[in-house]
Amino acid sequence: MTVHPPAPRRTPLSADEKARGEANFSPLVAETLVAKGRFRVTAETPEMVELFQAVARRVGDMLQRPVVSYANGRDIVITFGHEGSPGLTH
Repeated sequence: MTVHPPAPRRTPLSADEKARGEANFSPLVAETLVAKGRFRVTAETPEMVELFQAVARRVGDMLQRPVVSYANGRDIVITFGHEGSPGLTH
């Protein structure tokens, strides 16, 4: 008989952890966008997608440029939007 360890359980982020994550990731994402034009990170849970969408909105405000995010269920890509189009986060 094969015994498998239980799958790790993810505990939801607290409001404080979400706020700190958004504040701490924003400068990194902004720096990467300016240098490379996009930022990509694994975001396999809806909670992580939500966190990085908030980061994308904050980075757009920081840089005063449209920033968009695209999630595919595994990764999220944050990039600059087109000038003149609304800074929507997808």
